[in-house]
Amino acid sequence: MPAKKRCQFHLGTDSQCSSAALRLVGECPHCRSQFCGSHRLPEHHECNNLEDCRQQAFERNKSKLESERTVAPKIAAS
Repeated sequence: MPAKKRCQFHLGTDSQCSSAALRLVGECPHCRSQFCGSHRLPEHHECNNLEDCRQQAFERNKSKLESERTVAPKIAAS
């Protein structure tokens, strides 16, 4: 049986986390590293791609809000 994957928070330093990485939700979709339950969120493991993540979320939210915007001529027609 292969060894358990360990959390990659501060990998290679004295403060490296020794907890086991989570199988299903432990992989960060932005930096593709494996993390334990306490470091799995991008904010908690100092993700290098956090700013890109925030920008993508902002763009998704902006496009969703623009697609749901009410247009005045549609209201006046009723």
